[in-house]
Amino acid sequence: MTHVVLLHGIGGAAWAPTLPALVGHEAIDWPLPGYHGAPPLTETSFPAIAAALRDALDARGVRRAVLLGHSIGGMVAQEFALAFPDRVQALILYATTPAFGGRDPAFAEAFLRARLGPLDAGKSMQEAAPEMLAGITAEGADPAAMAAAVAALASVPERVYRATLRCLTTFDRRGDQARIAAPTLLIAAEQDPAAPLRTMERMANAIPGAQLAVIPGAGHLAHLERPDVFNGVVARFLAALPEG
Repeated sequence: MTHVVLLHGIGGAAWAPTLPALVGHEAIDWPLPGYHGAPPLTETSFPAIAAALRDALDARGVRRAVLLGHSIGGMVAQEFALAFPDRVQALILYATTPAFGGRDPAFAEAFLRARLGPLDAGKSMQEAAPEMLAGITAEGADPAAMAAAVAALASVPERVYRATLRCLTTFDRRGDQARIAAPTLLIAAEQDPAAPLRTMERMANAIPGAQLAVIPGAGHLAHLERPDVFNGVVARFLAALPEG
């Protein structure tokens, strides 16, 4: 049986609509450290998160798995595949990028100020969540998609969100894409402001043998905005994988 590890975005997990695509497989909804009651790490870094995932798979007796990573979860999937290539059956990199932003540190600082502004102004995660997620879905998206995302983000402890957000700004695997050896599917959304289609097209060209699927009429939360289309893409990729 294929094990599929679900790696959520920085706003927390909202994978329920994706589970129909995983029927016949063993889904492992793995929370990032500090999320959904999971213990936080002493050091919040991509190598530390990848090592924690390896330990979690070891504890379950899972030797190899498909990693389905959304946004920062896709970055974790890349980090894991580069650090532990023999543990990866395949990758599904969804609405993610090979690096955070540009090389100018000022970009990261401006990003952090914008994302943390509501919290620094004294708002709680629940109060700030709608503002922090504004513009992330496509125009005309089902309001239920945003409601699910807001609920997930509101449940994240503030200190965990802050630490994970700063970790996000350190990611840069642009020079390592050609070393990703596992069968790889990239899922991009037509109107994603956070992981633009052009960026994911370049990423697909850099990873040997990678496939690219584009979800029309969706933003950064395509699995919530267009679940039927998203699930079909995932199910077809999983069905085509060789056993083992």
